[in-house]
Amino acid sequence: MLLAAEGLKNTEIAERLEINRAMAAKWRSRFAEHRLDGLTDEPRPGRPRTISDEQVDAVITKTLESTPKDATHWSTRSMARELGLTQTAVSRIWRAFGLQPHRQDTFKLSKDPLFVEKVHDVVGLYLNPPERAVVLCVDEKSQIQALDRTAPILPLRPGLPASRTHDYVRHGTTTLFAALEVA
Repeated sequence: MLLAAEGLKNTEIAERLEINRAMAAKWRSRFAEHRLDGLTDEPRPGRPRTISDEQVDAVITKTLESTPKDATHWSTRSMARELGLTQTAVSRIWRAFGLQPHRQDTFKLSKDPLFVEKVHDVVGLYLNPPERAVVLCVDEKSQIQALDRTAPILPLRPGLPASRTHDYVRHGTTTLFAALEVA
């Protein structure tokens, strides 16, 4: 449509977009007749849906608002059994709505009565650091195993992967500190 608005003919549009002239004419006439609504694809023939909107709603609602009696979260099998659907159908619905009931994040609430004030102080440093100050965000990963293999790694060769021994010597643990300059 942008090329048509620039005054190009259907043959020129087709050549530039590497489509046939009939395709350029079709979209141009659909736009002329229906404006922006004409630029959406028309419904195509295909297999009719076998799962209703109510069934999709039931899967989503049950996933978000309940857990099975004998488990901590729904599996595709248990949800399918519960609602009379196939495991594949439940999996597709979960994927379409970004649901992953088997995954959980953890969090910890602070019991520090001054926690909110401290958060304000730290965030304030990030958002409005003092002049000529270096503000670092630091984190640590503790208890990293310091290991050495008992034999050298054998290099990659044509047709064979690199290989290493299962045996190692422990040298205790170490801690990794990471710092990111944020301001």
